[in-house]
Parts: sequence; C-alpha cells; structure tokens
Amino acid sequence: MAEASVTLDDPYITAIQLDRGSPLPLYHQISQPLEDLIVSGALQPGQLIEDEVSMAQRLNVSRPTARRALQDLVARGLLTRRRGVGTRVTPSHVRRPLGLTSLNDDLIKAGFEPRTEVLSYEVKLALDDEAALLGTTPGAEIVHIVRRRWIDDRRLAILTNILPVAIAPSLTQLTSHGLYACLKEHDIHLASAQQSVGARSAATEDANQLDVEPGAALLTMQRTGYDLDGAVVEYGSHIYNAELYSFQFTLVAE
Repeated sequence: MAEASVTLDDPYITAIQLDRGSPLPLYHQISQPLEDLIVSGALQPGQLIEDEVSMAQRLNVSRPTARRALQDLVARGLLTRRRGVGTRVTPSHVRRPLGLTSLNDDLIKAGFEPRTEVLSYEVKLALDDEAALLGTTPGAEIVHIVRRRWIDDRRLAILTNILPVAIAPSLTQLTSHGLYACLKEHDIHLASAQQSVGARSAATEDANQLDVEPGAALLTMQRTGYDLDGAVVEYGSHIYNAELYSFQFTLVAE
C-alpha cells in the first residue's frame, strides 16, 4: 500500500483558522477543528496528519502550542503517534457510554461488526477468591471464560468472566453472541451491577493478546452483575486497547 502524505487539499489545512484576538487558547483553536473533522469522518481512520514542526511553521505558532493541540487529541484517542509512522487518525475508535449494557451490543449499535474469539472455556471448582466474587462456596462448580473481541482486523479487548455453572452459556453460544444475550436466552436478566474503571500499562502477555507494544496504555474494567433477587450472575475483568476504546460519562448537576 502506498504511503499517505499530507497535501494542500487535506481538509484540515483550510479548517484551522486562528483568531489571535480570541480568548480561546490557540492550541484549542487547532485541536477543535481537527476533532470535528475526525468525528464527522472528513478525516479518515489511518489518515496522516502533519507533524508538530510542520504545523507550527504553517500556522505561525510555537512548537509547544502545536504539540499541545496534537497531544490533546492523542490523549482522547482520536490521534495515534508512533515513531517512524507519524501522527494518524486512530482507526475505528469505540466510545462507549458507561451503563449496564453488553459490549457486543454496543459495538453493533455503533455500526461495527464485532467478532468474538473464545480463548478458553473451563468448568472448574471455585477457588476461595472466585467463590467470594460470585457469592458462592469454595469448591462450587463455576465456568471460567476468556474471550477476545475484534472490530474489523483490530484486537479490541480481552474479556475474562466467571459465572455459576448452572447459568453459564455454552461455548458454541459465546462464539456468535454476547454474554448478556446468551444469559437472556436462559431467562437470566441483569438488574444492577457494581463497576470500576481504571488504566494500566500492557504487560508482555497483554501485548501479545492485543497486538500492542509492551507498556502501551490499557483501559480496565471490573464488573459484578446481579439479578433481580440480588444474586451474583457474573463477574467480569476486562482489558481494552486504549487506542481503540474509551468510556463516556454523563454528569448531572445536583
């Protein structure tokens, strides 16, 4: 494939119009038009963006200003910067609202075609910590599942779940459906959940599973789901490629 290059007809060349008399910081006047173009699709996933040196010269701003504008977009997952590759629009970034929803369903609603690869499916006796997470007794039968979720040809997430064996979906079901959809087929409905979101750097095993560099940023999520009677339905511990994925929060003033 031919290497993309920055040309004068790239949409952001004319979209960035600086008003030096505005109270809005110059870096924001640069990053906001770029964000609008990325979100609208005018800048395509994988498209090359000029580097901070070229941008600073073209717009007659300082390098720190251009760097701040690009770095803000990198931090939000809209741009990806790699040595030897340049600054590019991040491929197919998934922005997921926090809620009691299935990742698979959310991806479909967002217009993606997700694919699930079951890495392991094990029926086992619960260890003490697993029993505590599921609210059961040590030695009870549980199912331990590890799946890899793909969008297009990119590895998005590694999903690890444990469930009581009595309600666990089959290996065949999980290959073609999301976990929550499988549970609904068993008339199991989640009513509430406790969830925590965090971040960490990719260890070697994480990097191999998600096809990222060791030390790359990962988002993490732990969730315990409950049914209408307050019984634990499932516990999940998930990691996501932060270049492709983010969570959205809705905040309401009191």
